[in-house]
Amino acid sequence: MKGRSLCCFVGVLLLFSCAARGLRDGVYEGASAPDDTGAWGELTLTVKDGKVGACTFITRQKDGTIKAEDYGKIGGEIANADFYEKAQLAVRAMKRYTEQFTQTGSLEKVEAVSGATIAYKQFLEAAEKALRAAQ
Repeated sequence: MKGRSLCCFVGVLLLFSCAARGLRDGVYEGASAPDDTGAWGELTLTVKDGKVGACTFITRQKDGTIKAEDYGKIGGEIANADFYEKAQLAVRAMKRYTEQFTQTGSLEKVEAVSGATIAYKQFLEAAEKALRAAQ
């Protein structure tokens, strides 16, 4: 399975190196498949003058709740500090992924954050779908 994932990842990166050119102006959306817990990512991409103008990315828990500043809390409280910090690391990484993408215009230049690789993979998958729609 690791070989298959790596192959898909390399294919996605190659697609993105070509996808940055020739984009149609507009707003495009993409979503990742659910992960093992049922969570998924949603990306909205704005293209202006053929280039990435803006990008937003969120992930949702299985029940549809957005993973945001309360992600990792139980009943509004931090019950497990380690879990909460890991959850918030992923939330911060999602913002970083979109910032890197909009600044560089290239998904190849978006670096994975250690500890937030699931969000990274969801980001790439959702972005691929949005970019395909923009071509």
